[in-house]
Amino acid sequence: MPHFLALLTSLFWFLNGPPAPIPVRPAAPPVAPANQHQLMPVPTEVRWGAGRYLAKAGLGVQLETTTDPAVAAAASRLTSRLARQTKGDQAKTGLTIRYGRPGQVRLGEDESYNLRVTPMGMSLQAATSLGVLRGLATVEQLLTSDKKGFYFPEVDITDKPRFAWRGLLIDAARHFMPLPVIKRNLDGMAAVKMNVLHWHLSDDQGFRVESRVLPRLHEVGSGGQYYTQDQVREVLAYAAARGIRVVPELDVPGHATSWLAAYPELAANDSTYGIPLRWGVLNIAMDPTKETTYALLDKLFGEMTALFPDPYFHIGGDENDGRQWRRSPRIMAFAKEKGYLKANGQLDKHALQTYFNRRILTLVTARGKKMIGWDEILGPGLPEDAVIQSWRGRKGLIEAVKAGHSALLSNGYYLDLNYGAASHYLNDPMPTDAGLTAAEQQRILGGEAAMWAEFADSVILDSRIWPRAAAVAERFWSPASVRNVPDMYRRLALVSDKLELLGLQHRRAPEQILTQLAGGKDVAPLQTLASVLEPVKEYKRHFQGFKYTTQTPLNRLVDAAPAESEVARQFAVKVDSLLKSLNSTTAGTTLTPGTRVQITSLSATLRQWQANDQRLQPLLLAGSSLWEYAPLSVQLRTIAALGLERLTMLQKGQAPTAAWQAAAIRQLDLAKAPAGQTELAVVGSIRKLVERK
Repeated sequence: MPHFLALLTSLFWFLNGPPAPIPVRPAAPPVAPANQHQLMPVPTEVRWGAGRYLAKAGLGVQLETTTDPAVAAAASRLTSRLARQTKGDQAKTGLTIRYGRPGQVRLGEDESYNLRVTPMGMSLQAATSLGVLRGLATVEQLLTSDKKGFYFPEVDITDKPRFAWRGLLIDAARHFMPLPVIKRNLDGMAAVKMNVLHWHLSDDQGFRVESRVLPRLHEVGSGGQYYTQDQVREVLAYAAARGIRVVPELDVPGHATSWLAAYPELAANDSTYGIPLRWGVLNIAMDPTKETTYALLDKLFGEMTALFPDPYFHIGGDENDGRQWRRSPRIMAFAKEKGYLKANGQLDKHALQTYFNRRILTLVTARGKKMIGWDEILGPGLPEDAVIQSWRGRKGLIEAVKAGHSALLSNGYYLDLNYGAASHYLNDPMPTDAGLTAAEQQRILGGEAAMWAEFADSVILDSRIWPRAAAVAERFWSPASVRNVPDMYRRLALVSDKLELLGLQHRRAPEQILTQLAGGKDVAPLQTLASVLEPVKEYKRHFQGFKYTTQTPLNRLVDAAPAESEVARQFAVKVDSLLKSLNSTTAGTTLTPGTRVQITSLSATLRQWQANDQRLQPLLLAGSSLWEYAPLSVQLRTIAALGLERLTMLQKGQAPTAAWQAAAIRQLDLAKAPAGQTELAVVGSIRKLVERK
């Protein structure tokens, strides 16, 4: 907006003048998150005051350093968003910004900042402009409102990241993700201080970037859906303006069927390939023995390393089981000549792939890049320059740093597996029980959340990433001591609201799918059922009786169901709280008023679930894509009734009979059965009620 840009190039008034500079003070131990704040990630050090700085309309900004235009642009975006949130009220707000030098969007750059908010104004200082970008994200999260209006709470923050590499992998190969999807997720990453987009650009199902030296890669391998080089540059500029690096991944030698469809000479056998329509590990690989393979890859890597400026280049290297290599007489003869056979005469697949990796490493390092690969590439003979990304377990991470490699952790951060935010949050990249030396610990660069896209298209991608990725972002940024799960969830809900304001569609898209499924009828009963469903975990969706292909629309109820049901989680918290209250009550005594309130609240929820089936069944039976979820609606009604029975017993001080309890548990076991690739997320909580003696 032109008037905001004018503001940014002028000096602004402040209430009673600008805030004083932040004094240098000795470091203090990390402060635990205070219940009143909504920051995510939690800063390194926070001191809360009792005052507030009133804020209503847009943000007046005084830039005392102007050498990096990214700061002015970021401040302009911030002022525009805050003006929209405060709905145009006219009150005084001011922020002064100063930094030492322009920051480089590179690994290890200084991202620290100091932020002070007083009743007199706000001051943001940083060593680099990159630190300013991180501080502005904190400023935006600080905006709070109450009956009196909008304000910034008084606070003094000293902050810096724990890990230098805080990434998110977006898979654009399985399902193509148009530029607006990539950009809004970059905005989400910047909001929670993530700083690496790992852009997975090739896989069996698609090669998604334009190549001018090997044009058949995108012409044949993309199905018409790919990023032009100009679009890549647009994403790179968009990311850099938000302090985010972009690391491309072009997966070799496996996961490469789209390459072979375009250039059959790369194949390990004489077959010709089309773009596969099915998911899974296809075990189709490039030929590692032919010089023509490396000549072709040399051309492509020369082009792609020039297109992507980041010093790191990801070559994949995962999930090649070597079966095509074993079946090729030519490749087996090569392996025998090179000594890549085991004592029993069988192919040492890992040794042959290490040969391939070393050849690729030469191509990458010749262009001034550092090679990254998944943990399968780790092995004897792999030069220390290669960076290892561990997805199969901590073992690979530990082995990598002990062997002298830098390493990243993705194991435990796979968002596509539909685990709850807490499981990711409590997973730390730094092992505490592996006996690592200080030097080995320093080789752990950080980690990446991974969003593989077999079951996420451009419509629902946001809902599979957010808000859970914000919990991962906190794990990468905040001190290791920040591990309060209930407080994390409290703040995650607040951050989710902020992300929606940025334009992410993690809430809107599922709601739109439900509206479409309702077909003009009342959507509320369908929303009630969907709110307590979750997609089946891990990769079970491939084996639940529905045959998915790359052309299967992702518009069923399973696609609208949340990866983690917040309704079910909150119900579980209430159940645990009730059971704790009951356990602290002496047997035979009257229930406390607080305990009765807890029972009343749970009963109201259970009655809603019990009644929902009658409202929903006509829609389930009438909808061609909804009938498969009718059993789950019935089961929700049934187990809700069991929960109500048990709560009634608790109110009356009655213990369940052994027969009733056994029958109820059998019914709950039946309710665990998935349908339509979803499962009821409240079974475990109701079981806790039923099993209490």
